Amino acid sequence: MHSTQYVVRPLVEAHLDAMLLIEHAAHSHPWSLANLADCFGRLHYGAGLFLQQAGGPDALVGFFLMQQVIDEASLLDICVDPKFQGQGLGRLLMKQLIDEAVNRDAAVIMLEVRASNVGAIHLYQSLGFIEVSRRKNYYQSQTGYEDAILMDLTFN
Repeated sequence: MHSTQYVVRPLVEAHLDAMLLIEHAAHSHPWSLANLADCFGRLHYGAGLFLQQAGGPDALVGFFLMQQVIDEASLLDICVDPKFQGQGLGRLLMKQLIDEAVNRDAAVIMLEVRASNVGAIHLYQSLGFIEVSRRKNYYQSQTGYEDAILMDLTFN
């Protein structure tokens, strides 16, 4: 019996093409290659979730991108390839992001999420994030615009 093995490790710019494929598969309004490439600066950190494959290269199946300025970390993007969703991999990535922010002495992690993304909102709430504000009609949607919910996880 063979079990699926995943490993989380830092992203490098060589992963950009694989990141873009996942981004376009997972999001209704995906980032561009240039947007993703901008997240490899000094204040940024990204980690990828890789499926370990016997006899071949590990395959990127999800990732997150964060930015940290002094003690404020911001989740910029997170996505899991739709073929791998529903397995708790988003939670695994979020826990890795939280650990990374703590290791970098963050006092807070901030994020924003589409009001219609109920699954992500429930995930963030289950990890301790609380809604702190809304941006009305912030995100373009298929039917016009929808609110962005701003959420924070504060560390004592």
